[in-house]
Amino acid sequence: MIWLTWRQFRTQALAALAAVLLLGSYLVTLGLQIRSKHDSVLSQCRSHGNCPGLLASFTSQYYVQVSLLSYFLLIVPGILAMFWGVPLITRELELGTHRLVWNQSVTRKRWLLVKLGVVGLSSMAVAGLLSLLLTWAASPFDQVEADRFTPALFAARNIAPVAYAAFACALGVTLGLFIRRTLPAMALAAVLFAVVQITVPSVVRPDLVPPVRTSVQLTSSELATVNFLGQYGTVGGLKVPSGDWVVSTSPMFNSAGESIGHSAMYANCINTSVQSVTLSCLTKADLHVNVTVQPARRYWSFQWYESGLYALTAVILAGLCLWRIRGRLN
Repeated sequence: MIWLTWRQFRTQALAALAAVLLLGSYLVTLGLQIRSKHDSVLSQCRSHGNCPGLLASFTSQYYVQVSLLSYFLLIVPGILAMFWGVPLITRELELGTHRLVWNQSVTRKRWLLVKLGVVGLSSMAVAGLLSLLLTWAASPFDQVEADRFTPALFAARNIAPVAYAAFACALGVTLGLFIRRTLPAMALAAVLFAVVQITVPSVVRPDLVPPVRTSVQLTSSELATVNFLGQYGTVGGLKVPSGDWVVSTSPMFNSAGESIGHSAMYANCINTSVQSVTLSCLTKADLHVNVTVQPARRYWSFQWYESGLYALTAVILAGLCLWRIRGRLN
Protein backbone atom coordinates (compact mmCIF):
# COMPACT_ATOMS: atom_id res chain seq x y z
CA MET A 1 0.00 0.00 0.00
CA ILE A 2 2.86 2.35 0.86
CA TRP A 3 4.54 1.46 -2.44
CA LEU A 4 1.33 2.14 -4.38
CA THR A 5 0.91 5.50 -2.63
CA TRP A 6 4.50 6.41 -3.43
CA ARG A 7 4.01 5.47 -7.09
CA GLN A 8 1.00 7.77 -7.31
CA PHE A 9 2.69 10.55 -5.35
CA ARG A 10 6.25 10.41 -6.67
CA THR A 11 5.91 13.13 -9.36
CA GLN A 12 4.69 15.71 -6.83
CA ALA A 13 7.29 14.56 -4.30
CA LEU A 14 10.18 14.88 -6.74
CA ALA A 15 8.97 18.31 -7.88
CA ALA A 16 8.81 19.41 -4.24
CA LEU A 17 12.28 18.01 -3.57
CA ALA A 18 13.69 20.00 -6.48
CA ALA A 19 11.99 23.18 -5.23
CA VAL A 20 13.27 22.61 -1.67
CA LEU A 21 16.82 22.05 -2.93
CA LEU A 22 16.67 25.22 -5.05
CA LEU A 23 15.18 27.38 -2.30
CA GLY A 24 17.38 25.75 0.33
CA SER A 25 20.52 26.66 -1.62
CA TYR A 26 19.35 30.26 -1.80
CA LEU A 27 18.56 30.33 1.94
CA VAL A 28 22.00 28.95 2.84
CA THR A 29 23.67 31.57 0.64
CA LEU A 30 21.52 34.33 2.10
CA GLY A 31 22.16 33.12 5.64
CA LEU A 32 25.93 33.22 5.15
CA GLN A 33 25.66 36.76 3.71
CA ILE A 34 23.51 37.95 6.62
CA ARG A 35 25.90 36.47 9.17
CA SER A 36 28.94 38.00 7.50
CA LYS A 37 27.29 41.42 7.37
CA HIS A 38 26.06 41.12 10.97
CA ASP A 39 29.59 40.30 12.22
CA SER A 40 30.95 43.28 10.26
CA VAL A 41 28.33 45.61 11.77
CA LEU A 42 29.09 44.43 15.30
CA SER A 43 32.81 44.98 14.68
CA GLN A 44 32.11 48.55 13.51
CA CYS A 45 29.93 49.09 16.57
CA ARG A 46 32.76 48.15 18.89
CA SER A 47 35.32 50.34 17.10
CA HIS A 48 33.30 53.39 16.00
CA GLY A 49 30.06 53.40 18.02
CA ASN A 50 26.75 54.52 16.40
CA CYS A 51 25.33 51.03 16.86
CA PRO A 52 21.63 51.99 16.43
CA GLY A 53 22.30 53.55 13.02
CA LEU A 54 24.48 50.69 11.84
CA LEU A 55 21.99 48.05 12.97
CA ALA A 56 19.11 49.94 11.33
CA SER A 57 21.08 49.99 8.08
CA PHE A 58 21.74 46.25 8.44
CA THR A 59 18.06 45.33 8.87
CA SER A 60 16.93 47.65 6.06
CA GLN A 61 19.41 45.97 3.69
CA TYR A 62 17.78 42.55 4.15
CA TYR A 63 14.24 43.58 5.08
CA VAL A 64 12.65 42.94 1.66
CA GLN A 65 14.31 39.54 1.14
CA VAL A 66 13.51 38.23 4.62
CA SER A 67 9.95 39.54 4.50
CA LEU A 68 9.22 38.02 1.09
CA LEU A 69 10.63 34.66 2.18
CA SER A 70 8.51 34.79 5.34
CA TYR A 71 5.33 35.49 3.36
CA PHE A 72 6.20 32.72 0.92
CA LEU A 73 6.63 30.19 3.70
CA LEU A 74 3.33 31.39 5.15
CA ILE A 75 1.50 30.28 1.98
CA VAL A 76 3.42 27.04 1.41
CA PRO A 77 0.99 24.96 3.55
CA GLY A 78 -1.90 26.40 1.54
CA ILE A 79 -0.22 25.37 -1.70
CA LEU A 80 0.35 21.87 -0.31
CA ALA A 81 -3.31 21.67 0.71
CA MET A 82 -4.41 22.55 -2.83
CA PHE A 83 -2.02 20.38 -4.84
CA TRP A 84 -1.29 17.50 -2.45
CA GLY A 85 -4.18 17.27 -0.01
CA VAL A 86 -7.20 17.83 -2.26
CA PRO A 87 -6.27 15.48 -5.17
CA LEU A 88 -5.16 12.72 -2.78
CA ILE A 89 -8.60 11.13 -2.62
CA THR A 90 -10.65 13.28 -4.98
CA ARG A 91 -8.69 12.21 -8.04
CA GLU A 92 -9.38 8.56 -7.22
CA LEU A 93 -13.08 9.29 -6.76
CA GLU A 94 -13.31 11.19 -10.06
CA LEU A 95 -11.51 8.42 -11.99
CA GLY A 96 -13.26 5.59 -10.14
CA THR A 97 -9.96 3.84 -9.29
CA HIS A 98 -10.93 3.68 -5.62
CA ARG A 99 -13.34 0.81 -6.44
CA LEU A 100 -10.45 -1.35 -7.68
CA VAL A 101 -8.54 -0.86 -4.41
CA TRP A 102 -11.60 -1.38 -2.21
CA ASN A 103 -12.31 -4.72 -3.93
CA GLN A 104 -8.89 -6.01 -2.89
CA SER A 105 -7.77 -7.05 0.59
CA VAL A 106 -6.98 -3.46 1.60
CA THR A 107 -9.61 -1.93 3.88
CA ARG A 108 -10.87 1.60 3.37
CA LYS A 109 -9.43 2.63 6.72
CA ARG A 110 -5.96 1.35 5.89
CA TRP A 111 -6.12 2.84 2.40
CA LEU A 112 -6.94 6.29 3.78
CA LEU A 113 -4.50 6.19 6.71
CA VAL A 114 -1.56 5.18 4.52
CA LYS A 115 -2.33 7.92 2.01
CA LEU A 116 -2.79 10.49 4.77
CA GLY A 117 0.38 9.35 6.49
CA VAL A 118 2.61 9.48 3.41
CA VAL A 119 1.35 12.81 2.09
CA GLY A 120 0.85 14.39 5.51
CA LEU A 121 4.35 13.54 6.72
CA SER A 122 5.80 14.70 3.39
CA SER A 123 3.98 18.05 3.76
CA MET A 124 5.28 18.45 7.30
CA ALA A 125 8.83 17.59 6.17
CA VAL A 126 8.77 20.20 3.37
CA ALA A 127 7.42 22.94 5.64
CA GLY A 128 9.73 21.94 8.49
CA LEU A 129 12.86 21.93 6.35
CA LEU A 130 12.08 25.32 4.80
CA SER A 131 11.24 26.74 8.23
CA LEU A 132 14.49 25.39 9.68
CA LEU A 133 16.56 26.96 6.91
CA LEU A 134 14.75 30.31 7.06
CA THR A 135 14.99 30.42 10.86
CA TRP A 136 18.72 29.79 10.64
CA ALA A 137 19.30 32.23 7.76
CA ALA A 138 17.34 35.10 9.32
CA SER A 139 18.36 34.62 12.97
CA PRO A 140 20.80 37.63 13.11
CA PHE A 141 18.13 39.77 11.40
CA ASP A 142 15.44 38.57 13.84
CA GLN A 143 17.74 39.15 16.78
CA VAL A 144 18.21 42.80 15.81
CA GLU A 145 14.54 43.35 14.97
CA ALA A 146 13.46 41.80 18.32
CA ASP A 147 9.89 41.45 17.10
CA ARG A 148 9.29 37.70 16.83
CA PHE A 149 5.53 38.02 17.33
CA THR A 150 5.01 39.81 13.99
CA PRO A 151 2.39 37.60 12.22
CA ALA A 152 4.43 36.76 9.12
CA LEU A 153 7.59 36.18 11.15
CA PHE A 154 5.90 34.07 13.84
CA ALA A 155 4.21 31.89 11.22
CA ALA A 156 7.40 31.28 9.22
CA ARG A 157 9.84 30.31 11.96
CA ASN A 158 10.56 27.26 14.11
CA ILE A 159 7.83 24.63 14.65
CA ALA A 160 4.63 26.51 13.71
CA PRO A 161 4.93 25.89 9.91
CA VAL A 162 5.07 22.13 10.54
CA ALA A 163 1.71 22.23 12.32
CA TYR A 164 0.26 24.49 9.63
CA ALA A 165 1.27 21.94 6.99
CA ALA A 166 -0.37 19.06 8.89
CA PHE A 167 -3.57 21.08 9.27
CA ALA A 168 -3.56 22.23 5.63
CA CYS A 169 -3.05 18.70 4.30
CA ALA A 170 -5.89 17.33 6.45
CA LEU A 171 -8.10 20.25 5.40
CA GLY A 172 -7.47 19.58 1.71
CA VAL A 173 -8.18 15.86 2.02
CA THR A 174 -11.38 16.51 3.99
CA LEU A 175 -12.72 19.02 1.49
CA GLY A 176 -11.90 16.67 -1.38
CA LEU A 177 -13.76 13.81 0.31
CA PHE A 178 -16.88 15.84 0.91
CA ILE A 179 -16.99 17.89 -2.31
CA ARG A 180 -15.66 15.10 -4.58
CA ARG A 181 -14.62 17.59 -7.25
CA THR A 182 -10.97 18.65 -7.48
CA LEU A 183 -11.18 22.25 -8.68
CA PRO A 184 -13.96 23.46 -6.32
CA ALA A 185 -12.24 21.73 -3.41
CA MET A 186 -8.88 23.34 -4.28
CA ALA A 187 -10.46 26.80 -4.42
CA LEU A 188 -12.27 26.29 -1.12
CA ALA A 189 -9.12 24.92 0.55
CA ALA A 190 -7.18 28.03 -0.47
CA VAL A 191 -9.92 30.35 0.82
CA LEU A 192 -10.39 28.53 4.14
CA PHE A 193 -6.66 28.30 4.80
CA ALA A 194 -6.29 32.04 4.12
CA VAL A 195 -9.22 32.81 6.45
CA VAL A 196 -7.67 30.71 9.21
CA GLN A 197 -4.25 32.31 8.76
CA ILE A 198 -5.80 35.77 9.06
CA THR A 199 -8.20 34.95 11.90
CA VAL A 200 -5.79 33.14 14.23
CA PRO A 201 -3.14 35.93 14.51
CA SER A 202 -5.72 38.68 14.85
CA VAL A 203 -8.40 37.00 17.00
CA VAL A 204 -7.07 33.84 18.69
CA ARG A 205 -3.36 34.45 19.27
CA PRO A 206 -3.63 37.73 21.28
CA ASP A 207 -5.66 35.95 24.01
CA LEU A 208 -4.09 32.49 23.79
CA VAL A 209 -2.50 33.41 27.14
CA PRO A 210 -3.96 36.30 29.20
CA PRO A 211 -1.97 39.45 28.24
CA VAL A 212 -0.15 41.68 30.72
CA ARG A 213 -1.23 45.30 31.30
CA THR A 214 1.47 47.92 31.79
CA SER A 215 2.38 51.53 31.07
CA VAL A 216 4.99 52.69 28.56
CA GLN A 217 6.74 56.04 28.76
CA LEU A 218 6.87 57.66 25.32
CA THR A 219 10.53 58.60 24.95
CA SER A 220 12.07 59.49 21.62
CA SER A 221 12.96 55.83 20.92
CA GLU A 222 9.40 54.58 21.52
CA LEU A 223 7.86 57.43 19.51
CA ALA A 224 10.21 56.66 16.60
CA THR A 225 8.54 53.23 16.24
CA VAL A 226 5.01 54.65 15.99
CA ASN A 227 3.62 54.50 12.46
CA PHE A 228 0.32 56.28 13.17
CA LEU A 229 -0.61 59.36 15.18
CA GLY A 230 -4.34 59.98 15.37
CA GLN A 231 -6.08 63.30 15.57
CA TYR A 232 -7.10 62.71 19.20
CA GLY A 233 -3.97 61.18 20.66
CA THR A 234 -4.30 57.63 19.39
CA VAL A 235 -1.16 55.80 18.33
CA GLY A 236 -0.48 52.74 16.18
CA GLY A 237 2.47 50.42 15.56
CA LEU A 238 4.16 51.08 18.92
CA LYS A 239 7.11 48.80 19.66
CA VAL A 240 8.96 48.47 22.96
CA PRO A 241 12.70 47.73 23.37
CA SER A 242 12.04 44.56 25.36
CA GLY A 243 10.55 42.89 22.27
CA ASP A 244 7.19 42.33 23.94
CA TRP A 245 4.23 42.00 21.58
CA VAL A 246 2.08 45.14 22.00
CA VAL A 247 -1.47 43.81 21.60
CA SER A 248 -3.40 47.04 22.25
CA THR A 249 -2.50 50.64 22.99
CA SER A 250 -4.50 53.36 24.72
CA PRO A 251 -4.51 57.03 23.64
CA MET A 252 -1.71 59.18 25.07
CA PHE A 253 -1.85 60.56 28.61
CA ASN A 254 0.21 63.26 30.32
CA SER A 255 2.07 62.84 33.61
CA ALA A 256 -1.14 63.71 35.53
CA GLY A 257 -2.97 60.82 33.83
CA GLU A 258 -5.15 63.12 31.68
CA SER A 259 -5.86 62.37 28.02
CA ILE A 260 -4.11 64.89 25.79
CA GLY A 261 -6.12 64.11 22.64
CA HIS A 262 -8.15 67.32 22.75
CA SER A 263 -5.50 69.59 24.23
CA ALA A 264 -3.97 72.60 22.51
CA MET A 265 -0.51 71.19 23.24
CA TYR A 266 -1.21 68.03 21.20
CA ALA A 267 -2.79 70.03 18.36
CA ASN A 268 0.32 72.24 18.20
CA CYS A 269 2.61 69.20 18.18
CA ILE A 270 0.94 67.46 15.26
CA ASN A 271 0.21 70.66 13.32
CA THR A 272 3.33 70.34 11.22
CA SER A 273 4.42 68.27 8.26
CA VAL A 274 7.90 67.72 9.68
CA GLN A 275 7.89 64.40 11.55
CA SER A 276 11.01 65.14 13.62
CA VAL A 277 9.40 68.33 14.96
CA THR A 278 6.27 66.40 15.98
CA LEU A 279 8.27 63.69 17.73
CA SER A 280 10.47 66.21 19.53
CA CYS A 281 7.40 68.13 20.71
CA LEU A 282 5.70 64.98 22.03
CA THR A 283 8.89 63.75 23.71
CA LYS A 284 9.16 66.97 25.72
CA ALA A 285 5.52 66.64 26.86
CA ASP A 286 6.31 63.65 29.17
CA LEU A 287 3.59 61.36 27.80
CA HIS A 288 2.76 57.72 28.33
CA VAL A 289 0.29 55.10 27.07
CA ASN A 290 -1.32 52.10 28.74
CA VAL A 291 -0.73 48.90 26.80
CA THR A 292 -1.54 45.22 26.94
CA VAL A 293 1.42 43.07 25.91
CA GLN A 294 2.47 39.49 25.48
CA PRO A 295 5.98 39.30 26.99
CA ALA A 296 8.73 38.20 24.63
CA ARG A 297 9.60 35.34 27.00
CA ARG A 298 6.29 33.68 26.07
CA TYR A 299 7.33 33.22 22.43
CA TRP A 300 8.01 29.48 22.68
CA SER A 301 4.86 28.91 24.72
CA PHE A 302 2.89 30.50 21.91
CA GLN A 303 4.69 28.40 19.31
CA TRP A 304 3.79 25.19 21.18
CA TYR A 305 0.23 26.22 22.03
CA GLU A 306 -0.58 27.27 18.48
CA SER A 307 1.11 24.23 16.98
CA GLY A 308 -0.90 22.02 19.33
CA LEU A 309 -4.09 23.77 18.29
CA TYR A 310 -3.42 23.17 14.60
CA ALA A 311 -2.28 19.59 15.22
CA LEU A 312 -5.46 18.85 17.19
CA THR A 313 -7.56 20.29 14.37
CA ALA A 314 -5.66 18.11 11.88
CA VAL A 315 -6.42 15.00 13.95
CA ILE A 316 -10.12 15.95 14.11
CA LEU A 317 -10.20 16.44 10.33
CA ALA A 318 -8.50 13.06 9.83
CA GLY A 319 -11.17 11.49 12.05
CA LEU A 320 -13.83 13.19 9.95
CA CYS A 321 -12.25 11.69 6.83
CA LEU A 322 -12.39 8.22 8.40
CA TRP A 323 -16.05 8.69 9.33
CA ARG A 324 -16.80 9.83 5.79
CA ILE A 325 -15.02 7.00 4.03
CA ARG A 326 -16.26 4.12 6.22
CA GLY A 327 -19.56 3.14 4.67
CA ARG A 328 -20.72 6.67 3.83
CA LEU A 329 -18.94 6.94 0.50
CA ASN A 330 -19.81 4.76 -2.47
